[in-house]
Amino acid sequence: MIRWLKMSAATLGRGIGSGDIDPVALAQTYLDAIGAHPFSDRIYTIVTHERALAEAACAAERAKLGQRKSPLDGVPVSWKDLFDTVDVATEAGSLLLKGRVPNADCEVMRTATSLGLVCLGKTHMSELAFSGLGHNPSTATSPCVNDHAAVSGGSSSGAAASVAFGLAPLAIGSDTGGSVRIPAAWNDLVGLKTTSGRLSLQGVVPLCARFDTVGPLCRSVEDAALALAALEGSKPVDLTNVKLEGCRFAICDTAAFDDIREAPLAGFNSAIECLRKMGAVVERVKIPQAQAALELSGVLFASEAYGTWKDQIEANPGAMFKEILLRFRSGANVSAPDYVAGWRKLDQLRIEYYAATAGYDAVLMPSSPILPPNVARLDQDHDYYVTENLLALRNTRISNLMGACSLTLPTGVPSCGLMLVCPPMQEHHLLRVGAAAENAMA
Repeated sequence: MIRWLKMSAATLGRGIGSGDIDPVALAQTYLDAIGAHPFSDRIYTIVTHERALAEAACAAERAKLGQRKSPLDGVPVSWKDLFDTVDVATEAGSLLLKGRVPNADCEVMRTATSLGLVCLGKTHMSELAFSGLGHNPSTATSPCVNDHAAVSGGSSSGAAASVAFGLAPLAIGSDTGGSVRIPAAWNDLVGLKTTSGRLSLQGVVPLCARFDTVGPLCRSVEDAALALAALEGSKPVDLTNVKLEGCRFAICDTAAFDDIREAPLAGFNSAIECLRKMGAVVERVKIPQAQAALELSGVLFASEAYGTWKDQIEANPGAMFKEILLRFRSGANVSAPDYVAGWRKLDQLRIEYYAATAGYDAVLMPSSPILPPNVARLDQDHDYYVTENLLALRNTRISNLMGACSLTLPTGVPSCGLMLVCPPMQEHHLLRVGAAAENAMA
């Protein structure tokens, strides 16, 4: 049964459907693995033993009767600590919310549970989701699977670690500026950033509501497709007969390669070569709208984040990790006219961006230009923290600013991902193209 800990969620689901895997035994295997793992307290905030076994028992009964509700019915999943969970502390990685216990599950959790997913528990995260690094001295900092002295990436830090260390086959995180894709890339996982508005944010602790999105971190594109369907209660996209021959891709040759480190560049170049060998046309394209949009980040992200949390922050600023506090307060002096003007400019940039990239199946760039930073140095060096955090978020933020959907895939170089970006609400196309790219890099 230990082999189950390395299987994809889709493979586990098929095993349940065939009768080869008992959902109760599967849940217990994961619960035992969590209990025995030396990093479990740095990955999970709480493990929901009773709920997991009760939900697994129901899934087992449905499987026996041939009444499974979805391909993932009976498959365990971890949830980032900003998804409201009934009678379970949901504190968004912040002492400001210590003791916060919701009286109902959030909407996406209710939907996933109704389709049979089994809740293992809640995972650690960057405080209030406002960092791409995942470093959280206030609660816990999850380790990177490739370097235990480094951060796992944020803000869905524990989500990525739970899958990478074999403590969940599937994790649900959130992405406002890269918080699914950065930790997925740094832990050699697949991460899907959905279009803003596609999945419900009801019962999800907010950061910037106009940018917040929900998405899975997992082992395969198939897992991501099944998870998306489970979160929205829809039919999964068909991933059969996918191919790269005839596909056209644009490499974003503006901003995305500035200050890139050696390993991420090597991983990206290797991935591009794989795509070309399978018949894809890949062209470098100047996209000035990407840089222009990035220059609006401070006006749009920080101001909304501070406006959302100002009262709680200023009532108890000493409870916050100082780096996160500084980042929130950087939005304090943005004027309302500047905020409105920023959104008007971004709306125009989005029109120009999609005109410039029309005709391509996806825009490509490195998921992150850097590798996971060292925890000890982040603690000791403020300038290093700021620089690495901004670089970590730089490429992923382009997708959020453009309102796009986006997918990161492992490249085979540890902690280095290939990111694909598609227009809003094109997740099914993105997943089909992503599955073909995944096959090419296998």
